[in-house]
Parts: sequence; structure tokens; C-alpha cells
Amino acid sequence: MIPRNVYTEEHDMFRDAVRKFMQREIEPHTEQWEKDGHISREAWKKAGDAGILCTHLPAEYGGSEVDFRYSAIAIEEQMRVFATGPGFSLHSDIVAPYILHYGNEEQKQKWLPQMASGDVISAIAMTEPGAGSDLAGVRTTAVLDGDDYVINGSKTFITNGQMADLIVVVAKTDTSAGAKGVSLFLVEADRAGFQRGQNLNKVGMKAQDTSELFFDNVRIPKGNLLGQENKGFIYLMQELPQERLSVALMAVGAMRACYEATVEYVKERKAFGKPIAALQNTRFKLAEILTEVEVTQAYVDRCLALHCEGQLSVEAAASCKLWATEAQCRIIDECVQLHGGYGYMWEYPVARAYADARVQRIYAGTSEIMKEIISRTI
Repeated sequence: MIPRNVYTEEHDMFRDAVRKFMQREIEPHTEQWEKDGHISREAWKKAGDAGILCTHLPAEYGGSEVDFRYSAIAIEEQMRVFATGPGFSLHSDIVAPYILHYGNEEQKQKWLPQMASGDVISAIAMTEPGAGSDLAGVRTTAVLDGDDYVINGSKTFITNGQMADLIVVVAKTDTSAGAKGVSLFLVEADRAGFQRGQNLNKVGMKAQDTSELFFDNVRIPKGNLLGQENKGFIYLMQELPQERLSVALMAVGAMRACYEATVEYVKERKAFGKPIAALQNTRFKLAEILTEVEVTQAYVDRCLALHCEGQLSVEAAASCKLWATEAQCRIIDECVQLHGGYGYMWEYPVARAYADARVQRIYAGTSEIMKEIISRTI
């Protein structure tokens, strides 16, 4: 295994603490959470108490003022225990930065400390039934009426949607301006006219609450506008590289977890009177898998270092997500194959990882959209 020079001794200490937390507070409950369709609020609070949520935030907002490598560690260690249910990264690394970077002081003081502590769970509502990667096609509207905005529309595939207390909503404030008419709003879940639809029954990520959201004349004060009106699309584009890097970190974390679980399995499983690890095909397949995991890890680590230096471009982030998620699906498929029929049984981690992996090539921008972004530089 190639040494990972991207991390320091302080990072390693944090990793040890996060690993113990995931093994103690997350891994034992995953099976039950998959049946429930969501994790517990207690787990969110424990993550906040452990200092795992929103680590990058300034101290005055409840964070630890550390770099994104700490977020990367939390993602990797969550994947290490095959736990895709907790939407901690979306909450910490996607929603919180919107408030930190574009919110006013009142908004930051009100929401960020509660998000860091796990007392408030957050979500971001971009996708609609008719608008996924094409955010300019959003049809949800926010119309100014006196001192309030009135929001109407619907969203779907919203991570943390069933449990969220606060939702960053993408809506059109100028329906004639396309992408230039998009704005962001902070919507509390107890607002009149807001309703959650069903907790969607997905192929994988069974413990992750993913919902439809409905807005029927939801009135929010003007003070809930996040940043400037009609600047939402620009804000979204500025934050997407970190979101896509987070997905890539999930991908390589899952790849490594599946590789390690597969090595353990083939050493124990016997066929033709000996462990299947002794078969040349098994050894060669494991060599290929390990090589691809290491190559992907090196690439993701390099992008992580660039991001911490403020130098990760939109195109590089797209390449990182494209490669890592495509590799994730290839590698986990190979791991399932090495498990044989048991790899298709839900009780085995690789089976759940196989189901969980597929959506990685879809959300945060599909593989096809990633290719389009990369191709613009050619």
C-alpha cells in the first residue's frame, strides 16, 4: 500500500477517533436503520457531540476551523463500515458551506451552531421530477409578496428529506431568465404549506432517508433569502467541486472496504479442497482490484490536496468524480463475483455496497454531465 502523504499526524489522531465512533455508534445499528428507512436522531446528536459534523466551520459557529481533510476522513471511515445511511457529509460538506459562504451573520449564528451540534438536520432541495442535472430547468418558484417570499413547487430524491429541520431550496425568482433567475432560500420544515412525501424506496442506500418535498404557498420572510436574489445558480456552480470530491471520497472508501472484505472472505471460503484465495484467478483478480484501488486513491488524494489549497478546478473535480464512481462500480462488481452466490445475499456487506454504488454515477451530476464538463477544456 502506497503511503498517503496528504495526511498529518493530527489527521491520523482524528481518524482513529472517528473510526472508533463509526464502529461503536454507527455500524451496529445499520441493519435496523435499513429496515426503518432512516437513521436515528440520536446518532446525529452523537456525531455532533463527537465533533464529526461541520468540522470546517469557524469556532464561533460551532466548528473546529480545520481543513477539508478532516471531512474526507469522516467520509472514508463511514464508508469503511459500509454505512451509507447517515447523511452527515451532505449536511456538513454541502449544506453548511452554502450558509457559511452566502448567508448573512444572523443566518450563520442561527443555524450553523445547531448544525454542528447535530440538533438541526439539514438538506438541500435541487432536483425536481422534471429537472435533475439541468438546474436551469427548475420550476419551483419563489414570488415576493410584501415582506415574504411565497414558494410553490415540488422536489424529489432529497437526501435527509424525511428528517431535515432546515432545507436550502433552489427556486426561480425570475422565470424568464433561465439559470440567471435562480435563487436559494432557507426553509424551515415547520412552515405552513410544507409537506414531505414518501420516503422513497430505493435500490440501495436503504438507511438513507430520501424524499419528495412539496411546497404549497409556503411563506417565508425576505430574511430567509440566502445570498442575493438571482445569484443562486452561480452559488451552486461554485460549491459543486467540493460536492463532487465528496462523492469521489465515498467511492474510493467503499472500494477499499469491499476489497478488504473480499480478501478476508476468499481466505476463509474453500473450493476444491482449498481456500479460493489459493486459486490463481482469485489472486490475479485481487491484484487487479488492489492496483485500481491504489491508483484511484492516489488520484482522489491529489484532488483533495488541490482542494485544500484552493486549486481544485471544476473540470478536475468532474474528472475525479467520473473516474472514482465508475471505478467503484467496476471494483465492487468484481468483489461480488469473488464472493460467488454469497455476494448476492443482502447479509454480506459487498451485496449492499453493490446496490449502494450505482447511484454514485448519477447524483451530484451524472457521468455524462461530468464528461461534458471535461470535454469543454479539450
